[in-house]
Amino acid sequence: MALLWWKKGKSFDIFLRDKPVELLLCLTRQNSKKYPSLLAKEARCTYSHTVHLLQKMEQEGLVRFEKNGRLKIVQLTGKGERVATSFENLGKILM
Repeated sequence: MALLWWKKGKSFDIFLRDKPVELLLCLTRQNSKKYPSLLAKEARCTYSHTVHLLQKMEQEGLVRFEKNGRLKIVQLTGKGERVATSFENLGKILM
C-alpha cells in the first residue's frame, strides 16, 4: 500500500530501475556536461537505451540538451540535480 503514491507520478516507470538512476548519478560526477555516448559507456548501457531514457528525463524536466555544433551535450536541470542528490543520499542510507 505504501508504494501506491509512486504509481500516481509520471516518473514511476523511469525511476524504479537501476539504469535511469545510474545515468543521473553519472551526470553528477566530474564534469556535469556530458555526451550521450559517454554516459552510455559510464552507465554500462547501450547508446540507444541511453538516448531513450534521456529523452524521457527531458520530458520530465530533469535534463536538457544543448547543441554544440553537431554534438549534443546533456546537462542536469535544477530539478534533476535535486533528484540525483536524493538518490545519492538514499544510497548512503542503504549502505
